[in-house]
Amino acid sequence: MEFTVANAAVSSLLESVLAYFFLPQRYLAGSFTWFFFIFFFCNFAILTIYKLVLYPILLSPLRHLPLARGSWPLVGHALILFQRPGGEPHLRMIKETENDGIILTRGFFHSDRLIVTNPAALADVLVHKSYDMEKPPWSRAFLRKFLGDGLLMTEGDEHRHHRKQIMPAFHFRHIKELYPVFWSKSIEFCDAIKAALSEGESKVLEIGHYSTQVTLDIIGLAGLGRDIASLRNSDDELINNYEEILEPTTEKGVYFVLHLIFPHWLIESLPWKLNNRVRITTSNLKRICADFVVQKKANLKHESEESRDILSIMIRSNDFSDSNLVDQLLTFLAAGHETTSSALTWSSYLLSKHPDVQTRLRSEIHEYIPDPRALSNPSMDVASLLESMPYLNGVCNEVLRLYPTIPVSARYTIRDTTITGQFVPKSTVIFVIPWAINRNPKLWGPDAEAFVPERWIDKEMGRATMNGGADSNYSFLTFLHGPRSCIGERFARAEMRSLVAALVGMFRFEMADPNEKIVVGGTVTSKPMNGMRLKMTPVEWSA
Repeated sequence: MEFTVANAAVSSLLESVLAYFFLPQRYLAGSFTWFFFIFFFCNFAILTIYKLVLYPILLSPLRHLPLARGSWPLVGHALILFQRPGGEPHLRMIKETENDGIILTRGFFHSDRLIVTNPAALADVLVHKSYDMEKPPWSRAFLRKFLGDGLLMTEGDEHRHHRKQIMPAFHFRHIKELYPVFWSKSIEFCDAIKAALSEGESKVLEIGHYSTQVTLDIIGLAGLGRDIASLRNSDDELINNYEEILEPTTEKGVYFVLHLIFPHWLIESLPWKLNNRVRITTSNLKRICADFVVQKKANLKHESEESRDILSIMIRSNDFSDSNLVDQLLTFLAAGHETTSSALTWSSYLLSKHPDVQTRLRSEIHEYIPDPRALSNPSMDVASLLESMPYLNGVCNEVLRLYPTIPVSARYTIRDTTITGQFVPKSTVIFVIPWAINRNPKLWGPDAEAFVPERWIDKEMGRATMNGGADSNYSFLTFLHGPRSCIGERFARAEMRSLVAALVGMFRFEMADPNEKIVVGGTVTSKPMNGMRLKMTPVEWSA
């Protein structure tokens, strides 16, 4: 009774207040409905005005930065997530917006987003203030589906510790020892292509499939100490699962973008066939990697000589649980084969479009390597030979510059920080765009988007350089820089030298359809949307 009286009194008071300030009494009599409606409506209106107008225009500490043009109401520049190739819209903004190293863009509800554009700003983000920033939580949650909690997903002290434990596997001396493995697999790769060409009348092959096979075989040997042999077994379960996951379809692009916008539980609850396929393929990969770990642990007990593959090094460190070993293995198998597979595919594309470069490169390869099969001899210094070829290295560097495997990378500030003296508040998203930086005319000159391998060769000495004529190392971001740079950069470069040298030395190739417009697709990595179909002709290898 007392509660009813009290409730009635409060109701009457609220109705009187609301009637006085907002609406006539006849709309509010006897109910809290209108009170709550008006309360939430007013809060929503205030929040909207604050987010869309007051904060970005009057209060944000970033409001004075140059603003990229072309944003849309409410969503800002967020729709660039749907545009391909990734990084191209950012390159356009960099070209059109005068800036001193930082450009302001708008995300959903006009949230602040920054693009860093010059070496000084990039140095702060990637090196000097790198641990003030992490991968955005939403992108980490998406990638964790496929990579587990491996090196790419860890942050802070955990990342530092794991990187230190794994680094010996990527020491330059160890990479040098792997060159004969890279070369023998490159020859096997070319033999598989020859066999496929001889089986049918068509001289056209989709090179991406073979690129995936050979790079998975290589990372299997270097990462697991075992030959996965996918080149000899086209129905291999591991490669079939990776090809399904990494196939660059429009549906998967939409799937990725939706995970950046909406909660993961919401996307996963949708009656979407792709959700089920992702669950199946990721479960398959985890099961395969778990079997690899069990087998490797059993083998280590009986080995007479200490193995130097990545998995052996991690097991001997005793710093990784079995489940974390599986996560690390998922990361290295995926990142270790996909990056070079993509780079090799784009190499074949650019060399097909530039037959003069292909011819010059083939001449150099035949001059330096009279007998390709002799390089499999352990006494041969394959590393020194391939690293000394100026045009080969120029071609590989130029491909990596124009087609970085990961075209867009993002960071999320976990605390207040600064970039080139500009205060950046906590929870700000910062874009590092290898695609745009690698093609920025201010860093690379007017021919920044042209395929010019000569830019990587010293004109006076005739030797390959590592700067391509740019003034700063930060002009080339394919492998990033600093504590979060690609741990396998030396591995990837050595692997690519071997594969390109063998492929160009043994085949002349051109686009199957010279008029085909290649569309750059992919979600996290950049791959041709419809594959790379080449007309391939074996050539006589002679000096």
